[in-house]
Amino acid sequence: MKIGIIVAMEKELRQLKKVFDDDSRYQIMQCGIGKVNAALGAQRMIFDFQPDAIISTGCAGGCGEGLKMKDVVVCSEVVYHDVYCGTAIDNTTIYGQVQGLPPRFKADEYLLRKSKELSVADGQLSIHSGLIATGDWFVDSREKMRSIVELFPDAIAVDMESAAIAQACHLSRIPFISFRIVSDLPLQDSEASQYHNFWDVVADESFHITRSFVESL
Repeated sequence: MKIGIIVAMEKELRQLKKVFDDDSRYQIMQCGIGKVNAALGAQRMIFDFQPDAIISTGCAGGCGEGLKMKDVVVCSEVVYHDVYCGTAIDNTTIYGQVQGLPPRFKADEYLLRKSKELSVADGQLSIHSGLIATGDWFVDSREKMRSIVELFPDAIAVDMESAAIAQACHLSRIPFISFRIVSDLPLQDSEASQYHNFWDVVADESFHITRSFVESL
């Protein structure tokens, strides 16, 4: 099974390269931050590597109940938190939905099932599945996260790439999942101090679970 793995940032790419050996079954790509970079990167991955599945990985801000830093969030589905197409042409399109596309992009059932089979050896982190909301915001305040949760109360994490990668995969009929490490909890934080601490202190420990997931496929 050929797996494409997409991250946004160079620091995430460095962490993954520490835990992945060279293997022709995997290709790791840095796409850049945000939805446009993510979609372009996913399409390039699909054209060049022709993967059997794509994983969006890296870090995300957590907002689900019971989450803690370093926990793993696996999407059951993803949605845009900053897309609204209005009702002038089609009054059935809802907030977060690109007109003509699904309101939410669902994770591939096989990939989601495999993620739920993972065991965490040290017991220090947990794996959670649920809705990931994507938008072109860096969520660095309680107010920003609250505004997202008000629209999507079932969201458990927020990132800047997953829904765009999911949309590209949906259009190309490529199985998709987002597999993210919780870097911060904006509802409990201010000025992104937890996020900066994540990279300074605990990031080295956090990406082995991504490798375990990929190796289980």
